[in-house]
This record gives sequence, structure tokens and C-alpha cells, in this order.
Amino acid sequence: MLDRAFFERPSLEVAPELLGTILRHETDAGTVAVRITEVEAYVGQGIDPGSHAFRGKTARNASMFGSPGHLYCYFTYGMHVCANMVCSPNGEASGVLIRAGEIVEGIELARTRRTTSRSDKDLAQGPARLTVALGIALSDDGSDLFAPPFSLEAGSRASDVLTGPRTGLGGPGGGADFPWRFWIPGEPTVSPYKKHPKA
Repeated sequence: MLDRAFFERPSLEVAPELLGTILRHETDAGTVAVRITEVEAYVGQGIDPGSHAFRGKTARNASMFGSPGHLYCYFTYGMHVCANMVCSPNGEASGVLIRAGEIVEGIELARTRRTTSRSDKDLAQGPARLTVALGIALSDDGSDLFAPPFSLEAGSRASDVLTGPRTGLGGPGGGADFPWRFWIPGEPTVSPYKKHPKA
């Protein structure tokens, strides 16, 4: 069952159990829902060099230190929005980046939002594409996943899960020492792994 208590655990426990769950977002334009097929776990302050919370709380990452079961949204490369689900008790920063998913509701709306998509399988294939397809904006930072316009459903949990290094991370937070990316094997919506040159 997905409830607040589900997220009151470390992100490394929550992340693989999110695979197969359904995230829904209602907007004035309509509703889009994705079945989550790929995620990455990030741990908190002083522990995970790849985490935004590694050096402590800032104005940018404040939501990551907040109540579990909320969104932490941020800009990357000055143009894309990525969305994380906040985990762990209030004050203990950890989160799960939603990397990819399969559109299971509102596919026509997702197509209008993702005009550069080559096929339906890549509508939400990657964290920035996923937020565009869902209509998630930076202003959704801090939103409650258990209150409108968002909702979460258990869906059909993945029976098999693969794990490996997180995508695009170099330095201490990347590579085989941090196999904190989780995905459903054989799922065509999972994003291609991109190794950082310094990983």
C-alpha cells in the first residue's frame, strides 16, 4: 500500500519498490499518468556525494529535507526540470529520482507536450522527458504526492528488478560503488545508461 509511511524509509529501500507504481498528475489541460519503470536513489547529507543534499540544506534542496511523500523538483543544465520523491523522516534528506516511465493515461496529451518524441516509448524515457510528459514544473517543488493534483497508485509491482550505477554521474558519486539505479528488465521505456567520463 502506498501511503506516507511507505516513504518514511531510506530511499534505497523505497526506490526498487516504486517500480511498477503509477504516478498521476492532473492539470487544466488534462491528466497524464505514468507507470514508473526506472528510478535512482539518492541519500542524504555527508553520505552520498552524488546527492544535492550532500553538503547540507539550501534554498534549492529544502524540499528534500522535508516531509516524506512530497516532490523535490529542480532545474538541471538551466533548462530541464527533474522530479524526485522525498523519502526518510522529516529532516533526513533522501529521495528517489523518477528516471523513466510508460504513459498509461493521457497519451494524446503527452504527445502534444513531447513534440520531439520519435515514438510513444520515449515520451517519458529520461527524467526531463518524464516531467514534460506529466506537465510537472519547477513550481511543483514541495507538492504532496497524496493530494491533488497528484496521486500515486500501487499498480503492478515489478517482479524482477535490475540495479547498476547511476546515469551521468562522475567523481565519487558515480560508478560501480553506487549501484543505486533500479529498473525493470526488458522494459522499452527505460533510458539508456550513460557513463560519465569520470565515473
